[in-house]
Amino acid sequence: MTCEISIKTFDELTSVDLYHILKARSQVFVVEQNCPYQDMDEVDFDCLHLVAHQNEQLIGYCRIIPPVFNTKKSAVTPSGPIPSIGRVLVLAAHRGDGVARQMMLEAIKYCRKKYGKKPIIISAQTYLLNFYQSLGFIPEGEHYLEDGIEHVVMVLPIIKKVKVKRESSGTTSSILSFLLLILAVLFIIGLLYLMV
Repeated sequence: MTCEISIKTFDELTSVDLYHILKARSQVFVVEQNCPYQDMDEVDFDCLHLVAHQNEQLIGYCRIIPPVFNTKKSAVTPSGPIPSIGRVLVLAAHRGDGVARQMMLEAIKYCRKKYGKKPIIISAQTYLLNFYQSLGFIPEGEHYLEDGIEHVVMVLPIIKKVKVKRESSGTTSSILSFLLLILAVLFIIGLLYLMV
């Protein structure tokens, strides 16, 4: 399923946008997961809000926390402040349609474009470990409880391109040169034979 994705700062959100975002977050993280906790936090003001719409209805959401406002740290890839993706949700009626993957790929692409080549960190609910690993995230450290739900820190590292030197084999190139020379000689002999 394809959906329309928009990314807005907090100030760019309309009151209707904000209402639907907070309603969806409450529906998924508080009601569905039976987890009474304070979902709205001061971090929302500094985040970018990625919303997936279908027919102008919110069906998915996540927030991108810029490196300067992110408090999560990576133990394995310490490289200073790094961006984070959080509050990832897809409404129940749209789960299994690939919306979460599409949203995460857009969020990752945005982070790479906006913040450069930096790792991206998340705090993932452990039942989604395989999903995040399929996107390239690597678990870091032990599982822990956050608001009574098991989580694990995961990091999407920067994969450095390794330049592979091609070994030029003198023997291989010599053999190929010799074979080309023989073919050329045979071709000339064939042409002379045809002319006679």
